[in-house]
Amino acid sequence: MGIPTPVRIESFDNSNIMGTSPVSAMVVFENGKPNKKEYRKYKIKTVEGPDDYASMREVIRRRYSRVKRDGLTPPDLIIMDGGQGQVNVAKDVLRKELNLSIPVAGLQKNDKHQTNELLFGDPLQVIDLPRQSEEFFLLHRIQDEVHRFAITFHRQVRSKNSFSSKLDGVEGLGPKRKQKLLKHFKSMTAIQKATVEDIHALGIPEKVAQALLDKLNDDNN
Repeated sequence: MGIPTPVRIESFDNSNIMGTSPVSAMVVFENGKPNKKEYRKYKIKTVEGPDDYASMREVIRRRYSRVKRDGLTPPDLIIMDGGQGQVNVAKDVLRKELNLSIPVAGLQKNDKHQTNELLFGDPLQVIDLPRQSEEFFLLHRIQDEVHRFAITFHRQVRSKNSFSSKLDGVEGLGPKRKQKLLKHFKSMTAIQKATVEDIHALGIPEKVAQALLDKLNDDNN
């Protein structure tokens, strides 16, 4: 690749289903090993609908604006889960908006959704790596890990959104009270089995608790 040994690698992946609950995730590998304390999750804030490139642009901007602003350790290499489009988006933000010169590579998968090619350079070219090499194994592990982390976060966000939506329409039950219910009961089934007194014990007025249980019972009938 013609770059110094990348001791710190940061890798990104997006996750959404038809544009719902779009998120992105970043994993960090240092000296070939995951540093999970450095992992980061991002809820997409500025993009409407399933726009992978716009979502990645937002996340790269947020991540490396903070790196620059707070004097954090920049990576020696950024790996995008994807090909030319994702790499070009990252380069555009880093160079034109943030004036940062961090190497960016892309990892493409084959038709079987397996790690296939490392893309790097300007213009992008396939970097030849033997499939049995330690380098290829490391890239495969990074791609699997960032995908796993993004998917797991996406499922968590979707679950919370679904949970919250079922609590909509109850007067007096705002976001903070919904959060209390989610944190305490963990599931909708547990709330349905609760009594007014159980819900009231969380600081939610009895009238609101009764209205909530009435709604949930009506929804199930």
